[in-house]
Amino acid sequence: MRDRLDYTFEDMGEQSVKNIARPVRVYAVRSEGIAGPPTATVSSASWSSPPLAAPRLSIVVLPFTNLSDDREQQYFADGITEDLSRLPGMLVISHNTAFTYRNKPVDTKQIGRELGVRYLLEGSVRRLGNQIRINAQLIDTESDAHLWAERFDGDASDLFALQDAVTRRLAVALNLELVATEATRRIEHPDALDFILRGRAASLKPLTPDNYAEAVGHFERALVLDPGSVEAQSLLAGLLAGRAMEGMTSSRAADIKRAEQLAGQALAASRRSPFAHLARGQVLRAQDRRREAILEFEAVIAFNRNWLSAISFLADCKLHIGPIEEVIPLVEKAIRLSPRDPAISNMYGRIAIAHLLQSRLDEAIIWCERTRDANPARAFPHSALAAAFALKGETERAAAELAEAQKLNYDFYRSLTGLRARYSEVPEIRALFEATYGAGLRKAGMPEE
Repeated sequence: MRDRLDYTFEDMGEQSVKNIARPVRVYAVRSEGIAGPPTATVSSASWSSPPLAAPRLSIVVLPFTNLSDDREQQYFADGITEDLSRLPGMLVISHNTAFTYRNKPVDTKQIGRELGVRYLLEGSVRRLGNQIRINAQLIDTESDAHLWAERFDGDASDLFALQDAVTRRLAVALNLELVATEATRRIEHPDALDFILRGRAASLKPLTPDNYAEAVGHFERALVLDPGSVEAQSLLAGLLAGRAMEGMTSSRAADIKRAEQLAGQALAASRRSPFAHLARGQVLRAQDRRREAILEFEAVIAFNRNWLSAISFLADCKLHIGPIEEVIPLVEKAIRLSPRDPAISNMYGRIAIAHLLQSRLDEAIIWCERTRDANPARAFPHSALAAAFALKGETERAAAELAEAQKLNYDFYRSLTGLRARYSEVPEIRALFEATYGAGLRKAGMPEE
């Protein structure tokens, strides 16, 4: 889902990140304090099939209730239901079946048994003058517990744009919530999927060496149980490449080599797997082959336009090879899809370095500080702050930030040589680096070699 509602998602390039929350307010609450709607039991006489076993990551999206008299809002509510019924990566009950529950009081546990799903999403739409309010909540059909809820307030002038915004944001939020919930379930004899879900949940935590190690360990165990799992191979490859790029491993070269092997195996087994293409893109990024990486990330986005990490990684490639003007709009898309994302530090960081490379020092400092505050374990924001402060003539602050960057990742920030290599693929970008980031670090005290 997006937050801007008065234009299509792809047209947001001219919008400022500072305004991302203005048109739509989004509220998230946990199960405490949520009063669920009254429930009653639907007669099982209309259902002749026996109860089904609910697979992992299975959901039904019930028709959103139209709380307004305006019939146009009913089309809007139905559109959200239909769009969400095509969520990738999980079993979603057909919207045709979901619509059979329209205007019926339902018992969530019974629906779970009848349809064989573990989760249920329900919601409502109400028009308030020229505004539309959408409420959505996720329910565990086994326990009837309300796991998560969000509220959206948007401009009613363009219902199609609003429907698209809500659907996209809900799709991302649901994916994050369901993976995190499934990963915490107690399983007596975990299988490969259990460890994949645990690994995915661990990878959603802030990026630190310990969190990387935890996620890697889960995917390694998944591969022991299922050596041919394309998803486990791909996710492990992406993590190994990612922690190498973050400088959060003591075996960078070995990690990248193994990531390349795993991504190659995954692609050989399934050329159409978006997980495999994402992993291949990460490996290429780690090898400073970003032109090739762009093709992989674009393939993932073609499969699922809401694939958050692919959008963010694509922005990083543009940051290093251009066009640099496309970086911030791409990151804005990612932030709109997941404004409370665990990896928000990386998104902020790409905005920060885009400003720094274009000599917008005050903006760069603001976004560097947001990046640092979102994840204090990362060295990058300190190095970028060192460069920005040095270029502004604040040498003491610059030296302090450089020292902190080297404390967190000395191998990468001990000299300009390694950092310069990341911006050397395109002459124009290298020139920007030398005039800004590189010049600032040099003034802050970083040696050439």
